[in-house]
Amino acid sequence: MSRGLVLLLVLSAFASELWAAPGIPAMSVTANGQGGQDYSVTIQILALMTALTVLPSILLSMTSFVRIVIVLSLLRQAMGTGQTPGNQVLIGIALLLTLFIMLPVFERINIDAVQPYMQERITAPVALEKAAVPIREFMLRQTRDADIDMFLRISNGKDVDGPEQLPFTVLVSAYVTSELKTAFQISFMLFLPFLIIDLVVASVLMSMGMMMLSPVMVSLPCKLMLFVLVDGWSLIMETLAASFYVT
Repeated sequence: MSRGLVLLLVLSAFASELWAAPGIPAMSVTANGQGGQDYSVTIQILALMTALTVLPSILLSMTSFVRIVIVLSLLRQAMGTGQTPGNQVLIGIALLLTLFIMLPVFERINIDAVQPYMQERITAPVALEKAAVPIREFMLRQTRDADIDMFLRISNGKDVDGPEQLPFTVLVSAYVTSELKTAFQISFMLFLPFLIIDLVVASVLMSMGMMMLSPVMVSLPCKLMLFVLVDGWSLIMETLAASFYVT
């Protein structure tokens, strides 16, 4: 099961390598015994279409997408901007930042597994094992030991001697749990300055007797001004990207 997930990730990340492979036709045409022609789609097309159907689940469970999209969504709520930026904009930003963060991992997979397999220097099982190594290392750097121990207990698994013996299903589950914890911790730190602004604005309006004026109408421009003055988007992007490289 884990090898299938790794293969689908490799095929989806490097689909262009499959299309550009020399000497492998996208469709083969053979003559049948009745004077007609039969068309058969190659296994590459089938594997690529299968990868596209499960790509969202792979993206959510094995990359940096979860942490990024949660932080951006809670940041929007902290600022009180409603649906601005929209969900499509947030997902687009999260996807682009995910590709930037995961690029070293994809490059290692391409060099160690995809290219040797396309050149027929290694077999498919060996390519899968080599492709799993960078992904496993990336997830291990972001996963807490407590989460790994918890899922080992849940699965009634035995104690492992090293990370290389850790079941892939346990690692993915622990990685997602750790990403959720980290995302909420970062979001809590982002909430604090905006919460202070809301409290200050509400206290000032209350002391001035302007109880009929909604504090949101006053605090929203203040929060937007603060966010722009400190170059908030650059700080958010830099913090999110750096959080994955710190071991």
